[in-house]
Amino acid sequence: MARTGKPMSIEALEASLLEKVRTGTVPGLSVSVVKGDRVVWARGFGFADLAASAPATPATSYLWFSMTKIATATAVVRLAEGGRIDLDAPVTDYFAGFSVVSQPRRVTVRHLLNHSSGLANPLPIRWVRPASAPAPDRQAFVERLLARHRKLKFTPGERAVYTNLGYLVLGEVVSGAAGASYEDYVRDKLVIPLGMERTGFAYPEPTEHVAATGYQPLWRPLTPLFRAALPRGVVGRRQGRFVGFNPFYVNGPAYGGLVGGVDDDAKLVMLHLNGGRIGDARLLSPESVALMQRVTPREGKRDFGLGWFRSYEARQRRPAFVEHLGGGAGFWNVMRIYREESLGVVMMGNITSYDHESILDAIVRVEWT
Repeated sequence: MARTGKPMSIEALEASLLEKVRTGTVPGLSVSVVKGDRVVWARGFGFADLAASAPATPATSYLWFSMTKIATATAVVRLAEGGRIDLDAPVTDYFAGFSVVSQPRRVTVRHLLNHSSGLANPLPIRWVRPASAPAPDRQAFVERLLARHRKLKFTPGERAVYTNLGYLVLGEVVSGAAGASYEDYVRDKLVIPLGMERTGFAYPEPTEHVAATGYQPLWRPLTPLFRAALPRGVVGRRQGRFVGFNPFYVNGPAYGGLVGGVDDDAKLVMLHLNGGRIGDARLLSPESVALMQRVTPREGKRDFGLGWFRSYEARQRRPAFVEHLGGGAGFWNVMRIYREESLGVVMMGNITSYDHESILDAIVRVEWT
């Protein structure tokens, strides 16, 4: 299917996004567009925090949620390039705790990367905590989940079904292979070399850049039930038709724990858009980048590469793309790469869901230069 729709000007794009925040479709939205090896457009729309009337900007910090999986996959593949991980080796070679899982065929690191391990995908609805609460022990958290989900849903490699648990295990694989914590390895070997100065596994220190408050549209009488469904202290005050969230973190950093803005995340997109290089820094080989983006059709709703995926419905769409979404309580994000166009997009919004596809369709219609 060829690209449809008339070309769109940047002015028309900005007007449409301003209309979305004006009408309350999404409180705040931050977007960055990469063309080749540079950012060609970055804007914020609406409010990062409604009560404070704090504007959303490209530097506004959002919880990445599952977009973090691209950072995790990048870390694993980088370790593989350095000879520290064999993608086709059993997971137990790097994380002994995985032996609790009953495996009719050995689960490999590659199986985890492309979601073909057969691991369950338990609902992560309570895998969060207030920002003021201490983090759980990462390895113990993963081992408890594995103990509850020892039986695989299908034979490894047979098909592919998305699983957050698989990427939690990959965090332990990174730790075992690197001899450092997952968080330290990602920070030292990915975040810092890419110059992602305000991205990490915690909110940045107070600066002029505001952290986004997440929002959930909710009928007022349901507020007490919603508050009871999440850990104490996570749900905050109402703001009009929205329930706001107090600052919180995700338990299990490898599947969804990064925090940062689209200005920083654009650098990760640039790395994958430009064959593993950004500026003078080469973190991956072109061959590894291509491998990560090579999606394989299997039974299921998505076709997976190593980290990156596309939906079944998107197979025939043009221009073709790979992406990763990231959403949870109060946030919805997407990073997408249109390889044929040498175009990358990062978009983060502070509401649990919104129509990101219509915005991306508009963005791709602009003649970026």
